[in-house]
Amino acid sequence: MPEVPALSGLVEKTADVFGAGGALAQALPGYEPRASQAAMADAVADVMVEGGVLLAEAGTGTGKTLAYLVPAILSRQRVLVSTGTKNLQEQIFFKDIPTLRDALDVPFTATCMKGRANYLCLHRLDQLHDGSGPASHDVFLPIVREWSARTETGDRAELLDLPEDLPFWSEVSATADTCLGTECPRYTECFVTRMRQRAAESDVVIVNHHLLCADAAVRRNTFGEVIPACAHIVVDEAHQLEDIATQYFGFGISNYRLEDYARDVERFSRSGAVTTPQAVTELDKGVARVRDHARAFFSEIAFAHRTSDRLRAEERVRATDATLGDVRTAAAFLSGALDAIEGTLALLARPGDDDVPPGQDATTLARRAGELREELRALLRADDPAYVYFVEFRGKGIVLRAAPIDVSGIMRELLFDRMRTTVLTSATLTVDGTFEYVRGRLGIGACDEIQLRSEFDYTRQAILYLPRRMPDPRLPDFATAAGREVIEILKRTRGRAFVLFTSYASLRAVQAMAEMALDYPILVQGTAPRSQLLTRFRETPHSVLLATSSFWQGVDVVGDALSCVIIDKLPFASPGDPVTAARIDALKIRGEEPFDTYQVPLAILALQQGLGRLIRHRTDRGVLAVLDPRLRTKGYGRRFLASLPPAPVVHDLGAIEGFFSIV
Repeated sequence: MPEVPALSGLVEKTADVFGAGGALAQALPGYEPRASQAAMADAVADVMVEGGVLLAEAGTGTGKTLAYLVPAILSRQRVLVSTGTKNLQEQIFFKDIPTLRDALDVPFTATCMKGRANYLCLHRLDQLHDGSGPASHDVFLPIVREWSARTETGDRAELLDLPEDLPFWSEVSATADTCLGTECPRYTECFVTRMRQRAAESDVVIVNHHLLCADAAVRRNTFGEVIPACAHIVVDEAHQLEDIATQYFGFGISNYRLEDYARDVERFSRSGAVTTPQAVTELDKGVARVRDHARAFFSEIAFAHRTSDRLRAEERVRATDATLGDVRTAAAFLSGALDAIEGTLALLARPGDDDVPPGQDATTLARRAGELREELRALLRADDPAYVYFVEFRGKGIVLRAAPIDVSGIMRELLFDRMRTTVLTSATLTVDGTFEYVRGRLGIGACDEIQLRSEFDYTRQAILYLPRRMPDPRLPDFATAAGREVIEILKRTRGRAFVLFTSYASLRAVQAMAEMALDYPILVQGTAPRSQLLTRFRETPHSVLLATSSFWQGVDVVGDALSCVIIDKLPFASPGDPVTAARIDALKIRGEEPFDTYQVPLAILALQQGLGRLIRHRTDRGVLAVLDPRLRTKGYGRRFLASLPPAPVVHDLGAIEGFFSIV
């Protein structure tokens, strides 16, 4: 690509910032130049000048965030930064951006953008009447109303004193489904509109992968994207991108989504916009039919896809022509109910109708009914070979979903090909020393690559404990043996540990044993929101956190509070998972060996992330423990070991005691 004149000298300017006497050294007390950080910043600046794709694996402690932010700011062009989590997004916006604004002699603006559902919709709030819902409305709704009058962003994160799972937030949040666009009576005050305007005027736009993929999916299918056009993008925590893209480039219909729709129609009929009793009655009948047929449909879905104890233990169950055949009659009734209510709403929305102004809620609600009906029909056909169809169970929620088997082409079309520059970075991007796996999964062709080792001294800061006598994890006695081993390790570390499991069943088995044998405070995933559990862990001496997949990444605990990370089994994706099974089948059809080329690399990256929770600072010390004997006994175990931090390997519990006795 031809060089952009505005980018002339970017590489040199970036290098100056990271030098011994550079802007960072002058602005940050205790700043120490890091060769790996400077090398990454140089690579980012170079690819921004030349154009193209850069894959950058930057080990923990590299300082990769500043390494890509500095050239992004110095480029004087709009740069999109996408992070794996909202927490990292906020860290960049509230910590790193102010630091660089003080350090760099360059004026720039930045905006933090989240998904629509994080923002208050003033129009929906206007429609939610006091006393119209559960008791929680009476307690929290006045607080939200008072906050709505003074907030500048409408961001849910500002409501620190309210529960994370605020019961009615879904009823007042901004969503693409309910958005009236320019027809909304509160359009000029809309928080999403204001956010988009700020972003369009900003030099650095910070989003998360969920918004990035959701926005691309909206742009692909209809309109209504919120992220402004950018020439350059940095994707941080890029190892998460495939999973998130799989979620957003598919489609699905759930019992909660239908209930939300029924409630919105019900609210509309009682809002005063519909003035004739006959129309209100017709809408009420339509809502009742949708609810009745939705309940019947999802009951049939659950019955058809959970016919055994084994299936009841699975969160996701593949939908087949046979299982879907059992629910098609119920689906036809639900489709008919949606068709009927769409017709009623379409009549109310006709130009010149006295009941409701055209182009308002009736039009939007009619469109939503049509979209629900068409998605339901597409899901029941289940005839697109590019997708896998499955049923997902989440508590009381049931989702019939379709997900793309391969997202590489979609990512290339909707992301990489639209950008002059794409930087993908993470602490875990390589397997067997190469980027081949991630390149294939994300559809990346020619690109630049750089691998930067962690700045931490794992030979001094950590040991890797691999017990010698553990049964095969597929045997029934593994859970008991793992529980005993976990207890013995925790006695020697005095708690201060994450114990990470590959399944809830294993967690519960070890939990029962640990609570009886140990006096340390034991925190368990699911008993409180994630942020509360982490706060309690940090503040409670010698505590132990038992958790599954959501705590394997994106969690930072610095210092002695976390001195041990224990992992029970190698984190292979379940071959019974519909998406995993479909990808395995697709690889077999292509003549590839799925275990070697997909299952093992995916598990290696997950293990790296889990163990990466331990050492987050140069002063951290601790024990990494993996209880799965396959790490030592199977040929592929060598691939896992080669990917782990270079900590000394020990096999005796006494070595753990000895490690902590060293001053």
